[in-house]
Amino acid sequence: MTIMPNDQIIRLGLPKGRMQDNVFALLEDAGIHIRSGSSSTRDYRPKLSLPGFDAKLLKPQNIVEMLHAGTRDLGFAGADWVAEKEADLVELVDTGLDLVQLVAAAPVKILEDGKLPGQHLVVASEYERLTRDWIDSAGLDATFVRSYGATEVFPPEDADCIVDNTATGSTLRANGLEIVGQVMISSTRLYAHPAALENAEKRASIDSFVMMVGSVLDARRRVMVEVNVTPESLEAVIGVLPSMREPTVSPLHGGRGFAIKSAVPRDLLAQVIPQIKARGGTDIVVSPIGNIVS
Repeated sequence: MTIMPNDQIIRLGLPKGRMQDNVFALLEDAGIHIRSGSSSTRDYRPKLSLPGFDAKLLKPQNIVEMLHAGTRDLGFAGADWVAEKEADLVELVDTGLDLVQLVAAAPVKILEDGKLPGQHLVVASEYERLTRDWIDSAGLDATFVRSYGATEVFPPEDADCIVDNTATGSTLRANGLEIVGQVMISSTRLYAHPAALENAEKRASIDSFVMMVGSVLDARRRVMVEVNVTPESLEAVIGVLPSMREPTVSPLHGGRGFAIKSAVPRDLLAQVIPQIKARGGTDIVVSPIGNIVS
């Protein structure tokens, strides 16, 4: 086993909590296996199968802080906390995972025609900077109050309005709150400290890591479509079959036709399959793709 010099080891921040399962699944699909570093249930230092990486489990907010401070080189975190902390980081990959909206919401009872009333308001949030910016941009007369989780329970007694993230809005609705404004859209993203990218050895490892993570994300957006066609139908089917460059065409045994393979965007599948069938395609097989490296 090759021992990496300390100045070449990539210090990776992995998120605890809501983001953890999706990030771990993404890395596993990329062939980067994660195992516990000890038998303790409070193990914060998992081991990666990828040589030269030192991983630590941290809350996403702390990953942003550690990346900004330079004690971590690479890490997964939400775009909302990067914006909140104004961290000087380089975004490498938007995974699209854990997609949430950062919104302002208030009790339905205080709204006037669906809008906040023109009175002094108390606004609670974990996001101080983003909330103060939103208050200013909305032209509100408001006092900010910091929350430390469970922000949705502040109204109506302790706040008139909140700024919080939501995936579906169900928690807000369950607490009698209605969205009155959007602050930003956030997702789990891979960030790097700028200095890590200036180190040639680290940059090579980071580029490889980004390539493997990206290969899984690209593959998740596509499926492999295989179809048999007669010589007469070949061009007609190819004409409606999306592909990354050109589809792969192979002759069938006995010269009776061709087999076509193409990586098709998943969201076009419902349109493409009927068109393939209508143009003479047969024996259509759709299968998942593990990785795509362009």
